[in-house]
Amino acid sequence: VQLVQSGADLRNPGASVKVSCKVSGYTFTSYYIDWVRQAPGQGLEWMGRIDPEDGATKYAQKFQGRVTFTADTSTSTAYVELSSLRSEDTAVYYCVRRRGTYYDYWGQGTQVTVSS
Repeated sequence: VQLVQSGADLRNPGASVKVSCKVSGYTFTSYYIDWVRQAPGQGLEWMGRIDPEDGATKYAQKFQGRVTFTADTSTSTAYVELSSLRSEDTAVYYCVRRRGTYYDYWGQGTQVTVSS
C-alpha cells in the first residue's frame, strides 16, 4: 500500500492550493481518505475525510467553506483544495487511509508554505 503526495508548494496569501494523493496497492474505493495537517510547532489537525466510493465528504468546522475534497476513481487519486490561504495555513499536509477508527497508511506529506 502506498499513498504518494504531490510536491511542496509555495503560495501567496489569498491564493488556493491543491494537493494530490495517489494511492496504490489496494482498492481505492474501499477506505476513506482523511486529510490532516501539522503546522510548525503544532500537533496534528484533522481537516476532514472523503469516501472515494461515492464522494461523500465531512469537513472539520474550522475549514468549512474553504476546503474541498475530491476523489478521482479513474486514477485512484484524492485531492484537497484549500482556498483563501493565509500564513496560518503554512503546514505539512497529509493524506491518510482510515481503517475503521484508526489510520494505517500515511502519505509522505506535502509542505505548503503561504508567504508573500
